[in-house]
Amino acid sequence: MTKLSISSAAGVFDAIVAGPPEGRPVLLLHGFPQTGLVWRRQIAALAAHGYRVVAPDQRGYSPGARPQRPEDYRIGLLVDDVVAITEELGWAAFDLVGHDWGGAVAWWTAHAHPGRVRTLTVVSTPHPGALATALRTDQDQRKRSHYMIDWREAPATEERMLAHDAQELRGLYAGKVPQDSVEAYVRHLSQPGALTAALNWYRAGRPDGAIGVIGVPTLYVWSTEDIAFGPAAAQETRRWVDGPYRFEILRGVSHWLPEEAPESLSSLLLEHLRAHGEYGTAVNPLSADPPQR
Repeated sequence: MTKLSISSAAGVFDAIVAGPPEGRPVLLLHGFPQTGLVWRRQIAALAAHGYRVVAPDQRGYSPGARPQRPEDYRIGLLVDDVVAITEELGWAAFDLVGHDWGGAVAWWTAHAHPGRVRTLTVVSTPHPGALATALRTDQDQRKRSHYMIDWREAPATEERMLAHDAQELRGLYAGKVPQDSVEAYVRHLSQPGALTAALNWYRAGRPDGAIGVIGVPTLYVWSTEDIAFGPAAAQETRRWVDGPYRFEILRGVSHWLPEEAPESLSSLLLEHLRAHGEYGTAVNPLSADPPQR
């Protein structure tokens, strides 16, 4: 694995890259409060099987792409970053993987650009439409998601999370993330402006439009001990994918699935990519978006 800088109109994104340059391209998107490092075990596994893997530090996490205003973190701009990064890499089509907020960006990207996303893999995060349904109908999910409202308070949230050697921030990882990774994340988010930028994802406001069903081959991996996303939204996600769909449940695993169960996730991801190795050639990038719900 090596480091890479990717320039775009939005700034310069830091990234981890591995695998042969001619390999099938895979983009991995991290969530909060992590960086591209979250995927290190999956990066190694994919690269060992000949894939070309890039895991960027997303908007706000890369110092060179860190706007200050919350509105600069709207979902449409985050999707534009994915497009810009892959165009800079020369990828006409690619496999897309996301966890946590990276999963949300992945869902929206697959909806907006179905002709470019060969396959989709989302870890933990339900389809945004499924989550919206669960928030309306499921009290358990409303309780789980209340932190999203709390974290919009600035700068109190940052001050609280970083106080006492970032005690609250460290606590979010719940002892499920390797300690060396925790230290790396805390160092990264303790940089001036970094945690505010990461929290601005929660403060950016609602998406500009609605998201519809997903037509590309999709793997959704959810874990039973996920504190953020409950079973109602996870099960509802099936209704929002009309392409080939696989739903896998990892029991006894927390929200921090890529690092807590890396071998299981890497195995599922490799199976999914192999199962849809030729997908993408039949998709017309100029076709209409999937139907709205």
